Amino acid sequence: MIRAVIFDYGEVLCTQDRAAHRRLIALTGLDPSAFDRLYWRDRNDYDLGRLDGRGYWAGFARDAGLTFTPAQIDALIETDVLMWTSINQPMLAWAIALHDAGLRTAILSNMGPEVLRTMRQDFAWLAHFDQLTWSCELGIAKPNPAIYAFTCSGLGVQPGEALFLDDRLENIRAAEAFGLHALQFTNVDQLREDLAARGLLQDYPHPGANQVPASA
Repeated sequence: MIRAVIFDYGEVLCTQDRAAHRRLIALTGLDPSAFDRLYWRDRNDYDLGRLDGRGYWAGFARDAGLTFTPAQIDALIETDVLMWTSINQPMLAWAIALHDAGLRTAILSNMGPEVLRTMRQDFAWLAHFDQLTWSCELGIAKPNPAIYAFTCSGLGVQPGEALFLDDRLENIRAAEAFGLHALQFTNVDQLREDLAARGLLQDYPHPGANQVPASA
């Protein structure tokens, strides 16, 4: 029996702001493929809290053979935060509806400190979740099984009592190996189909079923 639902944040509860992504590319002067390759190169260290935003973008500049001024780095940090704070309102509304219906809910996210700081300042809806797990504070990140164990412990559930949603297949496979029920998220319609096919959460509100969007 499912007693809890664990949500990834990036590309599940939020959608990547494409305009901010284009702005980041423009700020670096790189072509999109080079930017994306370098953007993810050190992202794991950023998400693990080993780097702050200034250290992350300084490393990006070094790898790209560029030099950023302090003002440019400030603009890159600000735009990067903007890119990851565009909320997927149907998914957030569904998460809150599940919580209101009696399920325990969590966010489990690989996240750098600057985005997290902005979320805590601006997103009162975080209070609707029973457990908030942020990689930069723990020094561990998905797909490390320890971060799934930490989240289940915070929720007070066994792995087999929780459903995990994430957009990345490697994180889904690691969650399943840990014992969680897990579904790869692409969009609300596909999620609704996948839940029905697996017979999960049939007695609870369905995603996209006319929930009232949450206020940021």
